Amino acid sequence: MEALNHLVENASNFLWNVILIVLLCGTGFYFTVRLKFIQVRKFLEGFKLVFGQMFAKHEGGKKGEMTPFQSVATAIAAQVGTGNLTGAATALISGGPGAIFWMWVSAFFGMSTIYAEAVLAQEYKTVRHGEVTGGPVYYMRAALKGIWGKALAGCFAVFIIFALGFTGNMVQSNSIGAAFKEVFADFGLEVPAVAIGVVLAAVAAFIFLGGVERLAKVVEKIVPLMAGIYIVGSLALIGLHIDALPGAIKMIFVGAFQPSAVVGAGAGITVREAIRYGVARGLFSNEAGMGSTPHAHARAKAENPHKQGLAAMISVFIDTFVILNLTVFSILTTGVLDSGKTGTALTQAAFSTSFGAFGSVFVAICLLFFAFSTILGWHFFGLVNMKYLFGEKSEKVYSLLVVGFVLVGSALKVDLVWAMSDFFNGLMVIPNAIALWLLSGAVVKIYKKFALKNKESIEN
Repeated sequence: MEALNHLVENASNFLWNVILIVLLCGTGFYFTVRLKFIQVRKFLEGFKLVFGQMFAKHEGGKKGEMTPFQSVATAIAAQVGTGNLTGAATALISGGPGAIFWMWVSAFFGMSTIYAEAVLAQEYKTVRHGEVTGGPVYYMRAALKGIWGKALAGCFAVFIIFALGFTGNMVQSNSIGAAFKEVFADFGLEVPAVAIGVVLAAVAAFIFLGGVERLAKVVEKIVPLMAGIYIVGSLALIGLHIDALPGAIKMIFVGAFQPSAVVGAGAGITVREAIRYGVARGLFSNEAGMGSTPHAHARAKAENPHKQGLAAMISVFIDTFVILNLTVFSILTTGVLDSGKTGTALTQAAFSTSFGAFGSVFVAICLLFFAFSTILGWHFFGLVNMKYLFGEKSEKVYSLLVVGFVLVGSALKVDLVWAMSDFFNGLMVIPNAIALWLLSGAVVKIYKKFALKNKESIEN
């Protein structure tokens, strides 16, 4: 097992140390410039689009369609998972507080990337087997005609099935199992993580069998509730340690460029590690540029592609600049970074400093909602690609496989699970980024068609 872990980590590091950092940040920077900082100028419009639809009634659409809010809720359900609680803690340990600065940078540029993804997903969505569907495989076929388009789409489909449906969902169940194992240990009980995995797998199977309609109804109710509870709890914790907040902010900015000044020279963390873990964990959290959330945005019954793109930007903002930051400042202001704990246990330790045993329970419950909603979203994203490759008959087989990976993931060693997820996440970015660059002209054209008003102009 150790040899496998080492092999996967080396392959993942090869991807993440240079190639994907340049590709992700470069793509985000390109769209930010090309669209004249759309994430700043159109932020309020996107915000109103998302939250103005929360309680609005919508007429039923075609099979497979979602309301705009359901599509954003599904995207956020996938984004707001262990990356926000466990991933943030892992980034702080591996890359130091400075990694958070690079998370912010990648998320800022990622808002323009995810706008492009959502726009293209809407533009090239289709009806297949009587059901509205879409995603990167469909806009990849539009970007490259013939065998090259098929090859690019085929590679992406295989990568996302492994990255999210299989290894990604193992991360989610692994983190839930670890969190509840910690809770039970606090009360003197020894419950194996795999027992928690059995329960997760059973509930997941029930929702999977209900199809897209059941998933959409579940996530639109879970997402606002889980986010609201965690926000209130985190703000209460940070409020109790508000005097430490300026120092925590300073640690992030200093650590981004001088990690040794924050974590000490003996830790061996360099600027490269801060960037690498910041961007990697940022991607795992907000998924901008990864090609996952377009599957949800393609199914929205949106007024036009541009508006769905604006709504998609807000999902990245909520994920990284709200939820993830609450975890970060909870850890930094409570001073538990040097506690020797990592992952979920580190976040639980932060909440336990002020709330005692309840803090550990609170994090475990929030993680259960966060990670489980991500399992639902990622199962759906992988399913779209499974159907693309193998047709409708593959749905039940795929769902059963995902249930199996959820169960197995709850009991595996955390380092191996994260390494495999990082590796496959990295692979799926490459074909998606190629398609985004090739279709950048189409994104700008759509932007011009639907967004430019009052003599506002944008250059090609």
